[in-house]
Amino acid sequence: MTRVGVVLFPGSNCEHDVVEAVRALGGDADLIWHGATDVGPVDAVVLPGGFAHGDYLRPGAIARFSPIMAAIEAFAADGGPVIGICNGFQILTEARLLPGALQKNRGLTFLCMPVELQVCSTRSVLTADLTLGQRLMIPINHFEGNYTCDGETLSMLKDDDRIVLRYVDNPNGSVDGIAGICNAEGNVVGLMPHPERASDLLLGSADGASLVRSLLSAAGGPRPSTAADGMGIRATPAETALTARA
Repeated sequence: MTRVGVVLFPGSNCEHDVVEAVRALGGDADLIWHGATDVGPVDAVVLPGGFAHGDYLRPGAIARFSPIMAAIEAFAADGGPVIGICNGFQILTEARLLPGALQKNRGLTFLCMPVELQVCSTRSVLTADLTLGQRLMIPINHFEGNYTCDGETLSMLKDDDRIVLRYVDNPNGSVDGIAGICNAEGNVVGLMPHPERASDLLLGSADGASLVRSLLSAAGGPRPSTAADGMGIRATPAETALTARA
C-alpha cells in the first residue's frame, strides 16, 4: 500500500482532507509534524493548504525553516514525490524547491470557487496518468495565489515542459495562467487548486481524484537508490511518464 506523509504545520487546515482523499483511493496516509526531522517510511509527501504559522511575513516564509523541510529537500533530491497544495505551493517556492513566487490575487480579492483547469504537461508525478489537454474542475481557496516569475524563468518553465496546469479563465492574474508547476525532474509539484476538495462527486466534482490517483501510482513505483557517493544522477517516476509538450 502506497504511504503518503502529510506535513502538519501550525495553521494547516487541509491535512485531514488530503488524508481522506488518499485513503479513499486505496492508499494510506499519516500526519508528519513540522518539527520532525525525518519523513519516515513514506512513498510521497504532501504539504497541504492552510495558513502555516499564520502566514506572518508572507505565506510559507516561516514554514520554510521548519525542521521537517531539510528532510523533505533530501527526500525530493532522492526522487521522492513531493506535492505542495495552495499554502504548500507557497512553502515550496519559499524553500526554492520550485521557482517563482505567489503574490496577492489580481484585484486584491480572496477567491473561493471552482475553476476549470487544463492539463498542460504529463511529465510530472501529479499528471502522468492524465491526458494532455484534459479539463478538470477543481476549487481554489486563496488570497495570495497569483503566480509570478521573471521572463527568463517563464521561458525556462515553458521550454522544459514544467507548467503542469493552467487556468482556463485565469481568475487570480497568474502569469501565463499558471496554476501548477513542477521541478526539472517532475517529482516536485506545486499547485494552487485543491484536488483533495474535488475527490468525490458529493463535493461537486471528482476531477481531483485523478490527480491524487496519479500521485499514488507514481509513488508506488520503484525508486532507484542514490549513487554510493550520494552525488549520482537520480531517476524519478516521472522520467518514464509521457513527455508531450503543451
